[in-house]
Amino acid sequence: MTPQDMESRIVRYGELQPCKTAFIDAHTPGSNQKENFTIIGGGVSESPDQHVHISIQHGFNIGAAGQPPRVRNSLHDHSTAEVFFVLSGRWRFFWGRWGTAGEVTLEPGDIFNIPTGVFRGFENIGTDYGMIMAILGGDDAGGGVKWAPQVIEEAADHGLVLAETGKLYDTKQGQALPDGVKPMPLMSEAELAKRGEPSTAEVLPNHVARYWDMVALADKAPAKVIGATGLLRDRPGFEVNFLTRGSATGEKQSHDRPSVLMPVTGYWRVDWEGGRATLAPGDTMSVPENLAHGVVPSMTGEAALYQIIGTDDPAGPTWQG
Repeated sequence: MTPQDMESRIVRYGELQPCKTAFIDAHTPGSNQKENFTIIGGGVSESPDQHVHISIQHGFNIGAAGQPPRVRNSLHDHSTAEVFFVLSGRWRFFWGRWGTAGEVTLEPGDIFNIPTGVFRGFENIGTDYGMIMAILGGDDAGGGVKWAPQVIEEAADHGLVLAETGKLYDTKQGQALPDGVKPMPLMSEAELAKRGEPSTAEVLPNHVARYWDMVALADKAPAKVIGATGLLRDRPGFEVNFLTRGSATGEKQSHDRPSVLMPVTGYWRVDWEGGRATLAPGDTMSVPENLAHGVVPSMTGEAALYQIIGTDDPAGPTWQG
């Protein structure tokens, strides 16, 4: 595998291509400045304008959301896992039918394995533009997004209509639903009643891991953050590991499926037979299956990195309310 071949599997932070019309709340005040990024896989964007950086199937999707201060992502849900870690900024995550069941604030490096079957939203409560990186279960990312009814209703007031096919139409640009295509139906009261309303106390211990706690746990060996035996015990179709300077030996390893490397802090060197690459925070690297590679920090100072590997577990809901 030549350096040129591998470079095509690296998405640099500075080369990320945003989409500002990815979802139904793209015109809704308070949400209309957010940017969506699809890094690996097809993602869940409802817009044909969404750029996909790497289309290779991994068994999971990698994306990101970038938002200026006080901009929020509206209440939604997926049928498979949705995991976020904070790259930059300070973020408030909230959940429930009306977004009032519970909330948690995350800082850089923190990770949140959001329970399935629960409406969730998030906003940048920091003072600068912030970025959160996302892992979505399955190659089809759960078949799209489910929106809280009020989100769909408010979006229609600002010109955006979501078709039952999952495609957006902008009435402000003269677009209309094609003949025979109906708008996405609102969830019934019976469907809404089945959705989870966990409290903050129920969510925190099992779904949130803090950066500095993981740094301590990964002092001698990589910490398994999400997995059957992970710090956050779950089997969403992928595992998430956390490496630091203390646990990164550089010993070469390979996997029988593609894996992904995502630095949080510091610069990281990836070595394989025939080449080498350096990753910075915000970069995303897809490592081919069966390629032996080693990973170590390339400079002094703080260094931490997330590694994601697909598993044979079904990419479906694993949390029960």
